[in-house]
Amino acid sequence: MAFMAVLESDLRALSAEARRRYPAVKDGAEHAILKLRSLSSPSEIAHNEDILRIFLMACEVRNVKLSVIGLSCLQKLISHDAVAPSALKEILSTLKDHAEMADESVQLKTLQTILIIYQSRLHPENEDNMAQGLGICLRLLENNRSSDSVRNTAAATFRQAVALVFDHMVCAESLPLGKFGSGGYISRTSSVTGDINRNINRSESLEYEFISGRPSLMRETLTKAGKLGLRLLEDLTALAAGGSAIWLRVNSIQRTFALDILEFVLSNYVVVFRTLVSYEQVLRHQICSLLMTSLRTNAEVEGEAGEPSFRRLVLRSVAHIIRLYSSSLITECEVFLSMLVKVTSLDLPLWHRILVLEILRGFCVEARTLRILFQNFDMHPKNTNVVEGMVKALARVVSSLQVQETSEESLAAVAGMFSSKAKGIEWSLDNDASNAAVLVASEAHAITLAVEGLLGVVFTVATLTDEAVDVGELESPRCDSDPPAKCTGKTAVLCISMVDSLWLTILDALSLILSRSQGEAIVLEILKGYQAFTQACGVLRAIEPLNSFLASLCKFTINIPSEVERRSNALQSPGSRRSEPLVDQRDSIVLTPKNVQALRTLFNIAHRLHNVLGPSWVLVLETLAALDRAIHSPHAATQEVSTTVPKLTRESSGQYSDLSVLSSLNSQLFESSALMHISAVKSLLCALCELSHQCIPGTSSGFGQASNQKVGSISFSVERMISILVNNLHRVEPLWDQVVTYFLELTNSSNQQLRNMALDALDQSICAVLGSDRFQEYIPSKAHSASHDMETINSELRSLECAVISPLRVLYFSSQITDGRVGALKILLHVLERHGEKLHYSWPDILEMLRCVADASEKDLVTLGFQSLRVIMNDGLSTIPSDCLHVCIDVTGAYSAQKTELNISLTAIGLLWTTTDFIAKGLLHGPAEETEIMDMSSTPKQMDGERKEEKTLNFADKFDDQSPLMNRVDRDRLLFSVFSLLQKLGADERPEVRNSAIRTLFQTLGGHGQKLSKSMWEDCLWNYVFPILDRASHMAETSSKDEWQGKELGTRGGKAVHMLIHHSRNTAQKQWDETLVLVLGGIARLLRSFFPFLRSLSNFSTGWESLLLFVKNSILNGSKEVALAAINCLQTTVNSHSSKGNLPMPYLQSVLDVYETVLQKSPNYSDNAASKVKQEILHGLGELYVQAQMMFDDGTYTQLLAIVRLVVKQSKMNNDNFEVEYGHVPPVQRMMLEILPLLRPAVHLPAMWLLLFRELLQYLPRPDSPKEDNEDGAEMMIKSETPNGTASDSPNKTEASSLSAGSTTSIMAGIPSYLFAEKLIPVLVDLFLQAPAVEKYSIFPEIVQGLGRCMTTRRDSPDGTLWRSAVEGFNNIVLDDVNKLAVNFGPDPSISKPARMRVWKEVADVYEIFLVGYCGRALPSKSLSDMALKADESLEMTILNILGDKILRAQIDAPVDILQRLVLTLDHCASRTCSLRIETVELMPSHCSRFSLTCLQKLFSLSSYNGEANDWNSTRSEVSKISIMVLMTRCEQILNRFLIDENELGERPLPTARLEEIIFVLKELARLVIHPETASVLPLHPYLKGGLAEENNDRRPHLLVLFASFCELVISREARVRELVQVLLRLIATELSLQKIGVTS
Repeated sequence: MAFMAVLESDLRALSAEARRRYPAVKDGAEHAILKLRSLSSPSEIAHNEDILRIFLMACEVRNVKLSVIGLSCLQKLISHDAVAPSALKEILSTLKDHAEMADESVQLKTLQTILIIYQSRLHPENEDNMAQGLGICLRLLENNRSSDSVRNTAAATFRQAVALVFDHMVCAESLPLGKFGSGGYISRTSSVTGDINRNINRSESLEYEFISGRPSLMRETLTKAGKLGLRLLEDLTALAAGGSAIWLRVNSIQRTFALDILEFVLSNYVVVFRTLVSYEQVLRHQICSLLMTSLRTNAEVEGEAGEPSFRRLVLRSVAHIIRLYSSSLITECEVFLSMLVKVTSLDLPLWHRILVLEILRGFCVEARTLRILFQNFDMHPKNTNVVEGMVKALARVVSSLQVQETSEESLAAVAGMFSSKAKGIEWSLDNDASNAAVLVASEAHAITLAVEGLLGVVFTVATLTDEAVDVGELESPRCDSDPPAKCTGKTAVLCISMVDSLWLTILDALSLILSRSQGEAIVLEILKGYQAFTQACGVLRAIEPLNSFLASLCKFTINIPSEVERRSNALQSPGSRRSEPLVDQRDSIVLTPKNVQALRTLFNIAHRLHNVLGPSWVLVLETLAALDRAIHSPHAATQEVSTTVPKLTRESSGQYSDLSVLSSLNSQLFESSALMHISAVKSLLCALCELSHQCIPGTSSGFGQASNQKVGSISFSVERMISILVNNLHRVEPLWDQVVTYFLELTNSSNQQLRNMALDALDQSICAVLGSDRFQEYIPSKAHSASHDMETINSELRSLECAVISPLRVLYFSSQITDGRVGALKILLHVLERHGEKLHYSWPDILEMLRCVADASEKDLVTLGFQSLRVIMNDGLSTIPSDCLHVCIDVTGAYSAQKTELNISLTAIGLLWTTTDFIAKGLLHGPAEETEIMDMSSTPKQMDGERKEEKTLNFADKFDDQSPLMNRVDRDRLLFSVFSLLQKLGADERPEVRNSAIRTLFQTLGGHGQKLSKSMWEDCLWNYVFPILDRASHMAETSSKDEWQGKELGTRGGKAVHMLIHHSRNTAQKQWDETLVLVLGGIARLLRSFFPFLRSLSNFSTGWESLLLFVKNSILNGSKEVALAAINCLQTTVNSHSSKGNLPMPYLQSVLDVYETVLQKSPNYSDNAASKVKQEILHGLGELYVQAQMMFDDGTYTQLLAIVRLVVKQSKMNNDNFEVEYGHVPPVQRMMLEILPLLRPAVHLPAMWLLLFRELLQYLPRPDSPKEDNEDGAEMMIKSETPNGTASDSPNKTEASSLSAGSTTSIMAGIPSYLFAEKLIPVLVDLFLQAPAVEKYSIFPEIVQGLGRCMTTRRDSPDGTLWRSAVEGFNNIVLDDVNKLAVNFGPDPSISKPARMRVWKEVADVYEIFLVGYCGRALPSKSLSDMALKADESLEMTILNILGDKILRAQIDAPVDILQRLVLTLDHCASRTCSLRIETVELMPSHCSRFSLTCLQKLFSLSSYNGEANDWNSTRSEVSKISIMVLMTRCEQILNRFLIDENELGERPLPTARLEEIIFVLKELARLVIHPETASVLPLHPYLKGGLAEENNDRRPHLLVLFASFCELVISREARVRELVQVLLRLIATELSLQKIGVTS
């Protein structure tokens, strides 16, 4: 065991130390060691005295070392309970002896041992031992020979021993173990509120009975320990009074020490004095007497009692008695308090007064103490108002600043002390200082204590008020319920009494110190006090103190009064209202830190007391209005930034941070109104109204600074009202009327700025309410039975909505100023734009208001009203109740008919279209039904007439179960309302309006017609569509034709200047024509979309006939625009439905009849209008045939061609027509050329091909001249019908004759030049190539014949393009025929051979006539350029190539005579050069010689054979045989002619053409290789034919035919000719195999 080992070690040390000088001690120690080994625990040691005895023996030797060892071992034994209680007396005796030793270490060990005894089981139980132990400590304390360390240790040991004695006594008396208080002086925290909180926490552990008064039972009997404590208390009291302690056997000690111990006991053992009567008697009679005597200051105090330390202890003891025992010592405490208060006003040393102020401050910052004092004294009628006295005493100290010479220095020092304390730095008074600085600091210390005391009272009141709220005696200021009429709770009554008694004194003092102070810390503390006290007054409903503190606080927010004002305000009644703070907006507004903190405090108060301020709000709002003006002032700043700093620097340094924070707080205050009781919100609104009303009279006139400030205050009130409203949207009903009434009142102000402000506020307010969660989009319920709760909610919502919208109606109808009505309409527009979908119950009022606006004469009002209507019609129709839709339509019609603004009327008409779209959505929901209807309309052939009619009648009824908002009757009524309005507007005198109305009507019917029923369509047609057509037609016929003058723009030179009007609109008739065009276009759209359905209507045929009659009259008698529109109306119908099979034949026939009748009755004039009409008819005919060609038969097709003939007949041009002069085809003929490709007969009309081609051939040039007589023309016509004199096989010969008979001459007379023919040829060729084979070959000869005639116009018009077009067309059809022969391996079997022969004869004729007579000749031309000449030559070469390379080389079915004619044609052309005389050849153009050579080359080509068998056929063989004979003849003539010319010329050179020709022939002859079949026809002797080399593949037997001619050319003068002849002779030798024969052979 560790203790036993340590003890044995100590015994060994003791033995070693006593070995030489004290053998007895040594022996005893050794014996104790042996004895110790036999023991096992401290209890066994306690029963064995040997161990204790050896240590006492060592102490008795009085050797320092042995005593120290012995005392240390005794301490260990006592600490481990190894000493029997019976040995205590002997131990105390030993300690008493050692206390008298002079050695310091022994004395300290002695004191330690005594303390251990009092802490152990050896605690003295009898008076002697107790007195002996405590006496040892006191004797060492008072011994002059004791060192400082010994005395200090003795004092501490005595204090601890006393505490142990009283602790033992408390346990023995069975008293509560907890101690009240912590003993000693309580150090201050960094703020007074911190002190209040600490003291509250310290008092929580005491039972309520000790707080409220004496306990119910006090004991008179004492235990033995209690008696010991009582004896000790009495001796301590005697020593503190300067007497002797009888029991402790001490004559005297320092009174300060005794008083300190006594103060310790009083503060820590309150329960003893409150429970035990004996102790309470000692306290009352002895201690209080002692303290009263020590507290007196009427006589000079000498000695120790006059020292500051003693005074401090006396005051602290008094403070403890007052704080802890005032409930039981009423009289004594009253005396003490009176003496303390009196001291503050006596002329005592400053340190003395400071000590007293510290005590008073302590009372003030302890809520419990102050509460007990006020209850026991101030609230007791027989006692003195000690708390009131204390507060007044503290206030006097503060007010002394006004008379002190060093007040400014003292204020600075006070601010410094508060600042230091805020930083956690402790400060204390230096008693030895006596200079002026210390004096100032002392005065500042006193003032600081007084201020803290006053603040302590303030915070105590606030704390007690909060306690009353917590226990339910008072309502919280944030509670929504109304406060009780009178407070009855104990704490609440206490608080009210304290406020009533103290507020005036506190306010005067705090306002004084706040007005004189500038330090941040002190200002913050005082403002905290303001806030705490004001909030307490608010909770307590103490109106006068509340208003006074608010008024005082508001003085420190914006303006800083002068010194005179400050003093006068100090004397002013605290409850008076403060004046309006003046903020000069022209000067810089600088808010000091005090202003900023005061404003923050004001915000805190307002937030805390918003439910209880009531009328006091006006004080707050006046200040906040001034703050708002300061914040929005351009010169506002805070004091932290110097005003001398440049603006840019100040802005970048963040000078407005405080202002932004204040602005945010200002806004948050009103945002928090959502947390207020509704009555509080009303009070706040009333205060805002009152603030505004105070300023309204001053804003009616003048623009000075004061007026600007008043407008600023009104603006502040308005903005804050809006903020309150926005934040209370969940309960806006009780607030709405109050706010809106004020805004409406403000709109009647004479000040424009205020009116605008009120209108903006009303706008924001209405939008805010409608934008709240309470207004959701209106969704009607399908259920008919609604619950009672739902009905209640709807009723409330109806009431609220009507209340929200009604101010607009009131404003519009009651405002005497236009601005007011304009403002009401602007607000309505904003409301509808933002929240129109949430409205439901207020639509009748809104629409009534807009209806009245439409009749206004002011343009601005009408414009604004219409903007609102446009929002409704575009975006809000779906949310408007169905019973209000007809009103919407009527209002829209009113805006359409108004004459103030044209654009509004036009846009309103567009809104009617929007309305019909909306209504139509109710007629049919979903695309499936609409698709089905459209399919039904587009495919009527799939059903019979009855079934189709049934579906048509029923398709509009499919929606009835899908539209819960409107039934069928309502929808029809709405649509008819719209149609009726549009019909009326269609007769408006303004062209723009009526045109827009008509356009809208037909667009509506066209867009939603599939959703209308059959009965509705009948009503629409007979009540709206046709009446509009009749009205427009009548007005177009009867309107004036006088030209209008445009709007007068001004004057120039004294004459009026008018706006120009386009010539197409400068008369009333022209503008009605434009309207009529729109009507016709609308009808066309309806017929295009719904013609199949409309045919099922009754009397539709009558309507169709009337429409046809109108179209006919419009084309004949109307303007060009009307005529074109009428044609388009018919065309649209036919084109849209004929291709789908929806157009019956009678309707198509009626349209053709109309066109034919119109063209027959129209005069033959050529003005632009008639031309346009005819063009449109032609274009329409083309489209009509394309769309309806399957409906045409032979008769209707013949009629169609007859109509086209009529148009062409009427299109003859005069000689002065500029189009002819400049080479352009007239427009009518251009249109005809465009439609001709479209008139290709359908498959079921093959017979019409001949009719079409013969009709077109009549427009080509004919060989007879127009000037010739009719007989020749008739003869030529017959010739054209019967080519080559044979009868035509056409089955429609009679019809063709009827079409062409008697009209050829007249038609040709109308054709200008060849322009039309040259444009017609490509069309004719394209149609011919598309024709069926049978019909094609029936007309083929005539086509070739006609093209041939056009080709022959080259001689008369070589510069024209007709012959070129004809050549190209001829080439195309011939090539097409040859190619088809090759593809089909022969002619079509369906084509008769005579027909094919006629074709080849006509082709041969054309080639013969054109090539021989018109190609390769020098034709006269004046305008052809070289490029054009080259193009013509290229065209000639092309026709030669086609003939020589395509036709004659192909497998064709042409007879031999035709082939011979074609080859001879080539030979004829090739003979031109050689047939001319030598003189003429030189004059021949180069292109002529080239053409002749080309023809010659074609003969060589046709005669040659390249060795490819696949290129050889029967036709090719026949052509080759013909060609070789013709070629040999031609070559012989050329060779002979060359010899003749050479002989005639003699030495003269031959012409180039002749020389080129002979050289070409010789070269080609050398290259020519012929087929054996070709060679068989050569005129050679039989033995030559048989003797030619059989093995020679390159057969040239043709050279043998010309051998004689070659021999003649051997003597030619031309070397080149001789060389070529030599080559040819060698080839002949080769052919005869003569090159193999030689002499040797």
